[in-house]
Amino acid sequence: MGYRNIHFIVNPIAGKGTRWLHLEHLEQYFIKSYHQLTVKYTEYRSHAEVLTRESIEQGADIIVACGGDGTINEVASCLLGTSIPLGIVPLGSGNGLASNLDIPKNLRQALSLLRNPHTITIDTGTINDRFFFSNTGVGFDASVIKNYESSQRRTLMGYLGACITSIRELKRPQEIQISLEDRSMMVKPFMVFVSNTSVMGYHMSLTPKASLQDGLLDVMIISKINRFKMLWLGVLLLLRRPHLLKEAQYFQTKGIQLKRSEHTPFEVQIDGEFHTMEGDFITIGLRTSTLEVIVPKIED
Repeated sequence: MGYRNIHFIVNPIAGKGTRWLHLEHLEQYFIKSYHQLTVKYTEYRSHAEVLTRESIEQGADIIVACGGDGTINEVASCLLGTSIPLGIVPLGSGNGLASNLDIPKNLRQALSLLRNPHTITIDTGTINDRFFFSNTGVGFDASVIKNYESSQRRTLMGYLGACITSIRELKRPQEIQISLEDRSMMVKPFMVFVSNTSVMGYHMSLTPKASLQDGLLDVMIISKINRFKMLWLGVLLLLRRPHLLKEAQYFQTKGIQLKRSEHTPFEVQIDGEFHTMEGDFITIGLRTSTLEVIVPKIED
């Protein structure tokens, strides 16, 4: 069987905050005489990183992130450079990475993947000194996440409400220099979205061609648009055709740098969590085949 010592890092307020995972409950899905389960609960932002490092030192064979993309990011970031595979139990509201990996939202089915693990290795995005596994962005999507976190409503309606608030608060975008591998441009962006995955939360997609294993980042740059065009973008997003927006430019690249002359912090979202990054530039890159993840086995 291989893996015996399984540690669960649980975010108890993920999603609607109603799915607590207790040791007694989890033990029902495993072989009690063989598997040794440990359950830890996060109590604050970044606590999952502390708990994951502790589990690594305790000799965990598998570390399972139980939560949304933010929890997965914290756990996975600590597993880079180790031989410990990441397990995922999707409890978040959007569950973007789990959707890309075809990990079921059904608890029993998700846990069954851990008993006889099948793993793949995926790429990891970097943004300055941080990591991302799904996507990162500057502009409108960062504003939406900022308002989403403030609303305390971890539902699709909460996300739509955050979108409406961000549209109302929309400011004139600052001009930034965007440098890719083979070109450079000056843009006043509505959004710069950089993705490692084809699906965001709630099964929406700005980068439907993206792959976790192709060694490339997918970049969608949307220059300044009016409110009518924002509604049109929303329609195209649901149709998975955002590239049809005239103001949209789509690239695949190994790296991208954003730089601006105004010395104000960048507001960014990283795997669906809001961050402020000091400095006048951001460098986004990719580390290929760096994270081992437990996923469903594709039958021949």
